[in-house]
Amino acid sequence: MIVPFQIPWDPEGLADLNRRLTATRWNDAVVSDWSYGMERGFLQKLVGYWRDQYVWAERRAALNRLPHFRATIDGYGLHYLHYRGRGPDAVPLLLMNGWPSSFVEYQRLAVLLSQGEPSFDVVVPTHPGFGFSDRPTRPYQVEPADLYPKLMTALGHDRFMVSGTDVGSGVATRIALHYPDRVIAAHVSAVAEKPWAAGASPPTASERDYEARAEIWDRDEGGYGSIQSSKPQSLAFALADSPAGLASWIVEKFRNWSDCDGDVLSVFPPEVLIDNLMIYWTTNTIGSSVRYYYEASHLRPKLLAADFVRPPTAVAMWPKDIALAPRELAARLYNVQRYTVFPKGGHFPAWEQPVLYAEDLRQFERTVRLSLPR
Repeated sequence: MIVPFQIPWDPEGLADLNRRLTATRWNDAVVSDWSYGMERGFLQKLVGYWRDQYVWAERRAALNRLPHFRATIDGYGLHYLHYRGRGPDAVPLLLMNGWPSSFVEYQRLAVLLSQGEPSFDVVVPTHPGFGFSDRPTRPYQVEPADLYPKLMTALGHDRFMVSGTDVGSGVATRIALHYPDRVIAAHVSAVAEKPWAAGASPPTASERDYEARAEIWDRDEGGYGSIQSSKPQSLAFALADSPAGLASWIVEKFRNWSDCDGDVLSVFPPEVLIDNLMIYWTTNTIGSSVRYYYEASHLRPKLLAADFVRPPTAVAMWPKDIALAPRELAARLYNVQRYTVFPKGGHFPAWEQPVLYAEDLRQFERTVRLSLPR
């Protein structure tokens, strides 16, 4: 069953949010920069903006003009946006965000893709436990890589492209791996890694350099992943109780992972950052979203050394993203037909560089289309 959806209005919840923002108890700080994580002065200004200037009624109305739907797939309620392409030849595209993002990041990109040439019929699902999709009620209740192809079937698409960033890249990878006959092509901005196969060629200098850079990133930036993969519930109670805490945990990632030269507001206006926060806050899904990491680490079947993604794959590397995987590493798992390192952009390219992202998808789709048997 598929039905239109609108973000609900909850005046009691909004009053409670304003009370919590006003009553924020501020932690002390021994530095006035970002070296210890979230900078206190920035957070105080952002929380003040959220409390005094951000108008949820207006922002909700704007977000409700997006093409929202809810589908029931195998008894599970799945929220998604559907930007319909132009004409019967529009290319079906499953477009998936990561954490701590949401469909808010994809507003620019999805419109460009649906209106350009070739036109894409863009479906942006909300991951289980994120935002307006159902929250799982037991560990590893639903696998997005199995759920989303069923959504595409319900929408009348037997074959489709997949694209994603961060978590969305991982989902795109597993869909292409497990449903190769349905995936026309895959486009990923993060490269999944599999175990080293017996007899595989030794790592190249570029692969060794990547591993060294990834270790540095894990040391300096990866603490969130360790917590969310090991003790997500301990973190969840704090973030669900404090909107200032939620903003601190999430917005620090937008600042450190984007191509913003340390000024996150130069890329993400405050209302966009808070729109994203409101999706997590109003649905109380920050806890279920961070549990995704635990389940991916402990419960989801691991990639195997023999795994190989057969559909043609484009790898999009953004220079300010977490760590740029070399082409030869990607080729160990993917059928890499296109590999691009862009001149700018970070971990949230759908918002940061939607034109570059859209054009890369278009060029790749044209290449794949020309290579298909006639």
